[in-house]
Amino acid sequence: MARLRLGPLLRYVDGSAATVWVETDRPCTAEVRCADGAGGSAHTFQIAGHHYALIPVTGLTPGTETAYEVRLGGADGMGAVWPTPDARFPASTIRTPAGDGADALRVTFGSCRWAAPPSGEHDPVGPDALDTLAARIAADPAAERPDVLLLLGDQVYADQTSKATRRWLAARRDLADAPGAQVADYEEYTHLYYESWLDPEVRWLLSTVPSCMIFDDHDVIDDWNTSAAWLAEMRATPWWRERVLSGLMSYWVYQHLGNLRPEELASDAVHAAVCATPDGTDALRAFAAAADANPTSARWSYRRDFGRVRLLMVDTRAARVLTEGERAMLDPEEARWLREQALDGAGGVDHLLVGTSLPWLLPHLIHDAEGWNAALCRGERGARWARFGENLRRRSDLEHWSAFPPSFEALTSLLAEAGSGGEAPATVCVLSGDVHHAYVAEPSWPPDSGPDARVLQLTCSPVHNSIPTSIKLGFRFGWSRVGRALGRRFARHGGVTQAGIDWRRTGGPWFGNQLMTLTLHGRSARLRLDQARTARGGAVRLETTEERDLT
Repeated sequence: MARLRLGPLLRYVDGSAATVWVETDRPCTAEVRCADGAGGSAHTFQIAGHHYALIPVTGLTPGTETAYEVRLGGADGMGAVWPTPDARFPASTIRTPAGDGADALRVTFGSCRWAAPPSGEHDPVGPDALDTLAARIAADPAAERPDVLLLLGDQVYADQTSKATRRWLAARRDLADAPGAQVADYEEYTHLYYESWLDPEVRWLLSTVPSCMIFDDHDVIDDWNTSAAWLAEMRATPWWRERVLSGLMSYWVYQHLGNLRPEELASDAVHAAVCATPDGTDALRAFAAAADANPTSARWSYRRDFGRVRLLMVDTRAARVLTEGERAMLDPEEARWLREQALDGAGGVDHLLVGTSLPWLLPHLIHDAEGWNAALCRGERGARWARFGENLRRRSDLEHWSAFPPSFEALTSLLAEAGSGGEAPATVCVLSGDVHHAYVAEPSWPPDSGPDARVLQLTCSPVHNSIPTSIKLGFRFGWSRVGRALGRRFARHGGVTQAGIDWRRTGGPWFGNQLMTLTLHGRSARLRLDQARTARGGAVRLETTEERDLT
């Protein structure tokens, strides 16, 4: 009988349909059966010797919750594989929205998660916020829980592997050869997902809370696509091509495929190609190679609508234009898509959420330093300064929206336009991670030129990772008056034009393993920040650090 290797992951949910992702140990038919009679099935497809299915579930009733099980098999019958016989968590369920606007929508988000060590082992970076959230929900399944979980990048770390993974890699190949203790191919990527998503708490959490995901650099490698010079150096190495193709292939399988709505899945050419053959590896590899060579050949960004709340998840890594003098966070096709989606159906949205792994608004010192660095790298102060700027860009990770000044201004203009007019959303929120702390920043426009909506930068990171002292000191200083004055000096040296808006930090910075939740009900919005902390006696729990109304 076929066995479940990983999953199930509950990905898409609306009032009558859902999708459930699984990995199995052999080819089979995967089926979801719900207690209320809803269900669906799909045959697995094969990638590099691994077998997967994204199962469409239909017949769900709006405004209900139903338990489900996963069954695997074929012509000789189906066997139940989830819940497992030794399950210590409540039944996995699918909650559907009523669709009448009466219920609140809870959106929980964060980024940057190292896999938690096995139970009983010391955790050097403190309790995992996702593990802790799972334990809280499992303790009271009827209590409040997220309606969707947004994972905003660095779901796995291909370049910073754990001790256990390094031992596994060393048994497979010689770590003296590049890329050393980093992952090298598709099989090694699958190990990262097993290490992260077989964590019992996280496995159950992802089986019962719908999720949306987008990559950031560590899903492939630190500083991924930071500059044209960086990319040229990486492409000259003998190991990079296999690394990036495996990274994109595994991301498509484990993360991106589940982001698609059922109707998008039904028309997706790549999904059709890998399902049309006994082994879809070559078809997916060709897609990944085309995406790496030409970013416009693939779109990793996507849109999800939750009633009158719109989420736009934006790819800020693979869609970049890197040529100096033409640098952009988004290529023209991607920028056009974002604009169309943000402005589509004016008046039909109460809240617009833009998910981008990299923050739009940073401390003023860092914002100005990134603009200054971009000017140096494009040669504004000569060749010597350009070489210095490139080196500094890589060492200091100067690659956020502010490192692409035209893209920063374009996003600022788009957010203002989307938030303007008589039927504007109540809020326009940019949701980000990456920077290993949390904060709230709010822009201000010149008089009589700002949007009607309240526009906010909401940043939350990490879910489970280290928080060096340098980050704590650097970001606190970056928001200070002295830091802002120093940033202006950088800007003047590079001849950088000041941004068309100003902004201020209105919350934080908060440091810790944490998750941020937006509760959206009609045109109201409420923010809560929860941190995973160890109490006396060793008990781990989520403690609310901040809670406030946004409207």
